[in-house]
Amino acid sequence: MQTRQFIHKRRKKLSAQELFEGIRAGSFSALSQGITCCESFKREDREKANELVKLCLPYSGKSVRIGITGVPGVGKSTFIESFGLHLINQHQKKVAVLAVDPSSERSKGSILGDKTRMELLSRNENAFIRPSPSSGVLGGVANQSRESILLCEAAGFDLIIVETVGVGQSETEVRKMTDFFLLLMLAGAGDELQGIKRGIMEMADGILINKADGENRQAAKRAAREYRNALHLFPPHESEWTAQVDLCSALQKENMDGAWKMISDFVTLTQKNGYFNHQRQKQLRTWFTKIIDELLHQSLFDSPQMKAEVTKLEEAVELKKISPYEAGKKVLEKFKKNMK
Repeated sequence: MQTRQFIHKRRKKLSAQELFEGIRAGSFSALSQGITCCESFKREDREKANELVKLCLPYSGKSVRIGITGVPGVGKSTFIESFGLHLINQHQKKVAVLAVDPSSERSKGSILGDKTRMELLSRNENAFIRPSPSSGVLGGVANQSRESILLCEAAGFDLIIVETVGVGQSETEVRKMTDFFLLLMLAGAGDELQGIKRGIMEMADGILINKADGENRQAAKRAAREYRNALHLFPPHESEWTAQVDLCSALQKENMDGAWKMISDFVTLTQKNGYFNHQRQKQLRTWFTKIIDELLHQSLFDSPQMKAEVTKLEEAVELKKISPYEAGKKVLEKFKKNMK
C-alpha cells in the first residue's frame, strides 16, 4: 500500500522531505528520484538536492564503499553481479551499485545498460542498481556520485559499489570517495605489468585476476605472482594494509568469498588502527573542495557579462593574441571586480 501511495505521489514534484521519507522507508522509487535530482544541473533541482543531502547526512556513513575498476572487457559487470548476489545470499547484505556509463563526447548520450548486464542482481529485492552517465567527468565517476553514495547509505544499504568507466590516470578519482579500491585484471592479454598505469596499481587495496578458469587458470596464477612481486616494490601504504592479489572467475562464481574476505580484512584492520575514519574525514574534505570549485564555476558563468568576456578572451587565445594564462588572469580580475 505504501509503495502504491508513493508511485501516485511521483506524478507531482516531490519535496526533499517527501523524498527523504521515501528513502528511509526503503522505496527504490524515492531513491532513484533523489539521485536523479542530485544529478540535475537545474538550479531548483540543485537546491532540493542540497536539502535532501542535509536530511540524509545523519543517516550516512555506515556502509562499506567499494570502488571497482579495470580494463575494458575484464568483466566488471559480471563480477559485480556474482559478487553482489554472493553477499546477499551468503552474508545477508544489502547491496547498492552505482554503475557509471561513458557518455559520448559528440552526442552527450550514454548507453546506461548495466541493469541489462546485471539482470539477476537487478531483480533481487536486496539490491539496487543505478546506471548514471559520466557526462565527460574525469575520474570515470558521475559528477554527483558522492551524493548518490550518501543517499544509498541513508536507504540502509550495507555495501555501496561504485563501478567506473575503465582504467585511466584520471580514474583514480574513485579512490577519493571509497574505502576499498579493487582492481580487476586479466591474464594472457599481453604484458600484464605494462597493461595498466603504475598510479592505479599503487592505489589498489586489492587486485583480482578475473576469468581464472579452464585453460586460463595457469596463466592467471603466473600473472598473480607477477603482480605480487611488483606490489612489493611500491612504498608501504599509510593504512598499514598490504595490497592483496587473488584469483576469481565471476562467470563461474568462483572465489567470491575470497574477494569478500579480502575486503573484510581490510575494513577490520583499518577500523582498528583508525585509518578507516581518517579516510572518511578526508573524503568529506575532498567533497567540500569539489563543491567550492563547482560553485565558483557556476557563479563565474551565471553572469552574462562574464560569459561575454570569456568568449572574447577565448577568441584572443585562439588567435594567439594573448596567452591562456594571461587570459585566465583577466577573467579572474573581471570576476573579482563584479563581486564588489
